[in-house]
Amino acid sequence: MRPATREPALTDVQAAWDRIAAHIARTPVLTSRTLDAETGLRLFFKCENLQRAGVFKARGAHNAVFALRDEEARNGVLTHSSGNHGAALSLAAATRGIRAYIVVPENAPALKVEAIRRYGGIITFCRPTLADREATAERIAAETGATLIHPYDNTNVIAGQGTVALEFLAEVSNLDVILAPVGGGGLLSGIAITAKGIKPSIRVFGAEPAGADDATRSLEAGQLIPQTDPKTIADGLRTSLAPVTFSILRRHAEGIITVSEPAIVEAMRQLWTVLKIVVEPSSAVAFAATLAAAPRLRGLRVGIVLSGGNVDPKTVPWEKP
Repeated sequence: MRPATREPALTDVQAAWDRIAAHIARTPVLTSRTLDAETGLRLFFKCENLQRAGVFKARGAHNAVFALRDEEARNGVLTHSSGNHGAALSLAAATRGIRAYIVVPENAPALKVEAIRRYGGIITFCRPTLADREATAERIAAETGATLIHPYDNTNVIAGQGTVALEFLAEVSNLDVILAPVGGGGLLSGIAITAKGIKPSIRVFGAEPAGADDATRSLEAGQLIPQTDPKTIADGLRTSLAPVTFSILRRHAEGIITVSEPAIVEAMRQLWTVLKIVVEPSSAVAFAATLAAAPRLRGLRVGIVLSGGNVDPKTVPWEKP
């Protein structure tokens, strides 16, 4: 049985930064006068699409892997993932010189499966249900003795993701708002704990597809409502919140902004044509939410976390869905 996840504190995030700084990229913050003029906001884009493994998850994965004692790491690490966390964990494990066992649903994007293999992850495919993912992971853990590193229900993973905000506010200290996508909630939870710890007045919003809106429904209901039938191009946001991430967001997040599928694709298009960067659909959700909320945020300094860039251009429906 894996240990219970506790809510990390700002000191955990600061310790995570010290632990992973030598292994990750300090990603740039981009601005655009064109997008500022179009939105009436002052926009700052934290480009985790340029992170190692192409995604913010390199932060949490490296923190979790390097926080393990030698006896815990000896038999390797294990996770279940539709792609990005699996690739990030494979990279972190390779950096430490241990094995990574990755349980991957059979419908995972090919580009992300290739990344897991490229970083040395040992893949086991399973049916695309949470129950099958967890059962397969339990079997492999029993066979190998590998330590399970959950994609977001893990204290060290959440603390590692929080280093995004640590860097962001070190570079742009006077942000009024930060927006980030929310799937399982590890990124948004880490950002919320960190940003509120550094600057209590800052407002933190999540962004999610309307077709996978469990975070919105959970926070509105005041109880955890699992994702059951997500329908969205944003494959990284089809997961449900965990109890710990739900608890953190209830206390620290201002709210969740939902966006349509056409809005996600249009946000990807604008980031490509104006900022000249490639982001995956899950990443574009935060910018799409910013565009939707622009009238009520007018005049504010808004930080947008572009969470990843692992997308196969051939799979993007550039004609609006």
